[in-house]
Amino acid sequence: MSTTLPVCAGIGLRHPHYRQVLEHRPALGWLELHSENFLSGGQPLAMLQTLAEHYPLSLHGVGLGLGSAAPPDRAQLAALRRLLAAVPAAAVSEHLACNHDAAGRYVNDLLPLAYTADMLDVVAANVQQAQDAIGRPLLLENLSAYLQYPGNEMSEAEFLAELVRRTGCGLLLDVNNLYVNQQNLGTDVAAFLAALPAEAIAEIHLAGHSTRRFDDGSTLLVDTHSQPVPAPVWALYRQVITRFGPRPTLIEWDIDIPPLDTLQAEAAAAQRILQEYAA
Repeated sequence: MSTTLPVCAGIGLRHPHYRQVLEHRPALGWLELHSENFLSGGQPLAMLQTLAEHYPLSLHGVGLGLGSAAPPDRAQLAALRRLLAAVPAAAVSEHLACNHDAAGRYVNDLLPLAYTADMLDVVAANVQQAQDAIGRPLLLENLSAYLQYPGNEMSEAEFLAELVRRTGCGLLLDVNNLYVNQQNLGTDVAAFLAALPAEAIAEIHLAGHSTRRFDDGSTLLVDTHSQPVPAPVWALYRQVITRFGPRPTLIEWDIDIPPLDTLQAEAAAAQRILQEYAA
């Protein structure tokens, strides 16, 4: 899976920093924005086109629900295709999660799916339908989850690898999600990474998480994107880069968004790691 994103560190651009980036055009490797915010066109689309004149862009979706039993919404796919025709996005990605049923009832969450052969058939069909509709391959992101379905027939990584083989999609490896699942669910990180097809990994996400503590003394890590990248996630990122080589890397921050300088400092830390391993 190839990508035209530069192999350097970028940031997720969110609303509090739109004006600052548009007016001052700071040195940023690349930008990722949520595609759903621009599907209706108008002024948001015009802003996105202006950004595309100065930065490589990646468009990241949260709403297609490709892990749902029902197919993705055709109207949303058509709107995404129009957006991609209007904006030169270097990469297009989506979470591999469930968010709707066959009756069209949606939940505002990214729900996990069962890793079974039957579900693999359904999801592969959904991914292929989405890729056919937008006319290009998608990058699929591994999910942070807080439960596992009984009866799973394969691991998440094996599921992703088979999706790549069947559909030609790429992968967006979220290192924070992998760490959260390791701590909450006992995911075997070494086995997870070994199962992934290296050539399919076209983008990496880094983010922070929160810790919830309960009266019985137990804890749960929550993928909130509200903190700096913590030391264990940086360590896992080094492990990933050592195994797969430098890849385009994004700093995500979606809640309690700090000043742009803070995001740039996090991206600079990722860039130093990329340069170490490139050398």
